[in-house]
Amino acid sequence: MTTQYLDLFSRLTEGSDGGKREFLEIGRLAGQFPAASVSGVEDTSRISVWCSNDYLGMGQHPAVLEAMKEAVDEYGAGAGGSRNIGGTNHCHVTLEKELSALHGKDDALLFTSGYTANDGALSVIAGRMEGCVVFSDALNHASIIDGLRHSGAQKRIFRHNDTAHLEELLAAADPDAPKLIVTESVYSMNGDIAPLAEIADIAERHGAMTFLDEVHAVGMYGPQGAGIAAREGLADRFTVIMGTLAKGFGTNGGYIVGPAEVIEAVRMFSRSFIFTTAMPPAVAAAALAAVRHLRSSEAERERLWANAQLMHRLLKERRIPFISDLTHIVSVLVRNEALCKRMSTALLERHGIYVQAINAPSVRAGEEILRVAPGAVHSTSEVEMFVKALDQVWEELGGPREEVGIRLRNGAGLG
Repeated sequence: MTTQYLDLFSRLTEGSDGGKREFLEIGRLAGQFPAASVSGVEDTSRISVWCSNDYLGMGQHPAVLEAMKEAVDEYGAGAGGSRNIGGTNHCHVTLEKELSALHGKDDALLFTSGYTANDGALSVIAGRMEGCVVFSDALNHASIIDGLRHSGAQKRIFRHNDTAHLEELLAAADPDAPKLIVTESVYSMNGDIAPLAEIADIAERHGAMTFLDEVHAVGMYGPQGAGIAAREGLADRFTVIMGTLAKGFGTNGGYIVGPAEVIEAVRMFSRSFIFTTAMPPAVAAAALAAVRHLRSSEAERERLWANAQLMHRLLKERRIPFISDLTHIVSVLVRNEALCKRMSTALLERHGIYVQAINAPSVRAGEEILRVAPGAVHSTSEVEMFVKALDQVWEELGGPREEVGIRLRNGAGLG
């Protein structure tokens, strides 16, 4: 009987052209990132990382490291309990106040990850409004999808960034039902941006609440790093804004900000907030240092965007296709799982460059990408060398030559 069950799970991983998922064991070198050590790769002991979500290098920033070290010395390694039972530290409270100020909202609530923030917040916000109908973008993240599933609310999926379809779905809904529109600002696999002004207008016309995931925007865009909505002067038109501390801010954890009444309801009823150990105080202290630094410094954001623009231009010159030139996320479109993996391997073994091949279920089969993230920590010459190496591998392995601006099919998400 046990063998029968094991065979069942074995069959789940069969049939993939690119083989099973593999994880590269790397050690980011403090003070030297994007350099990292690597284990298990022949003739390669040191690599350059080009797919990190630590976009601004704040996970290596001296002020962030010092804040974490001081907090460990003062409070120890862990929180010691859930936020409700013995786990709330002054660092948590101070960080929540800083985040609510960053976004100009009443209150904030920390979670242990961005995933649990979306899951925990949406399960309450959508689930506690009786008869709520949720309108969710087709490419919204898995954590949003799970949160809405757990809420039990009715769900309508609108085609990616298609505001006409969103309007159509809202117009067909019961005018008296509570409504919630959920979207991201920057989409992590495409690197494109949602039409936030149009979405805000539609929400107001139909009396809908809004929930905006700014995970891949906070720290990187807008005044003081407050995100795309703040950059566009729209932050006050979105009811709840969700962000992470694990990308632009370089540490760990997730959060929501919004009206005090909404935040209090999530604090009281969210299972992923209540029934888990709190974020370690040292992590909260490090995140606080990162948020404060990026509220006062434009240097990292300017460097990030300069590198992204340079990479966009160099890829266009070589007709290497990528999905969007609107953001720092450069999704090089390969469209073949096995080829994508071979390209990733060739870059690593021949050039010491690590960029992860992204396949299903992160993207739909046939839309595989090399998800490249030129960061603030890369130099101009490093960006140039990366594109030169990619171009060589692209030519050797027969990658397609196309124009920029290719969009994935609407509805390619997992919603």
